[in-house]
Amino acid sequence: MVLSLDRLTKTFGSKIAVDHLSATLQPGVYGLLGANGAGKTTLMRMICAILEPSSGEVLLDGQNVSDMGADYRDLLGYLPQDFGYYPSYTAKDYLYYIAVLKGIPRHAATAKIKELLDVVGLSEVSKKKIRTFSGGMKQRLGIAQALLNDPKILILDEPTAGLDPKERVRFRNLLSSLANDRIVILSTHIVSDVEAIADKVFVMKQGSFVSQGSIRELVKEAQGHVWEIAVNPSETGRWEEQMTVANLRRENDKTILRIISENPPSESATCVQATLEDLYLYHFPTERSE
Repeated sequence: MVLSLDRLTKTFGSKIAVDHLSATLQPGVYGLLGANGAGKTTLMRMICAILEPSSGEVLLDGQNVSDMGADYRDLLGYLPQDFGYYPSYTAKDYLYYIAVLKGIPRHAATAKIKELLDVVGLSEVSKKKIRTFSGGMKQRLGIAQALLNDPKILILDEPTAGLDPKERVRFRNLLSSLANDRIVILSTHIVSDVEAIADKVFVMKQGSFVSQGSIRELVKEAQGHVWEIAVNPSETGRWEEQMTVANLRRENDKTILRIISENPPSESATCVQATLEDLYLYHFPTERSE
């Protein structure tokens, strides 16, 4: 199975949301990393055939997905940033409702729903109304509905938003286990989620891929641009105003600043090993990630 993006473009009036993107995806986990407004959601909606490209096409094994219609939708699992749900439904009733929409026979849906409620940790509250759920519980329910039809292409837009650290680890482990025979596309601005499980990462900025590759390949791009310096605690604010400070820590009577910069920020700066978060801040200097 090969999913291809061929010069995919989407414009809204004079605004270019996605700009001539091309990529080839086979089974595995792909991270789509970028700040809010980078074009990630627009790209994912085109991959899901919800949004028609202005030009270019999405191909599955060489066939335009728009021409495949229901055959393509049957292969998809999609979790949008804000998925729709009915507050008065219980979690179990909601999943049965989605199963009907996806054309899953009731006997098959019953077994799958039981399995997924357990996987996402909602078995004990399956008969409670969704209006009583926390944000994290609703997000886990959204993940379950995306997996109901056992999709071959799983597309998740900010799936870990609202999840606590333990839930995020559990979710990442689930994705890793699913990726052997599926294409999983994970869109996020949370670097640690991508770093933990992605086979390949696309860094997206202003509708374009500004960088792509494995974690190791991307980290190399930031190498030579990450520095540490020791400053007096009273000077920290001044440095944060002038430079991109990725991190700071106290050591004795000094504050150690981790700075992203093309050039050494001072004569005393030491070049240190880069991380994926450093690369993110290199491309998005005004952003802060988890």
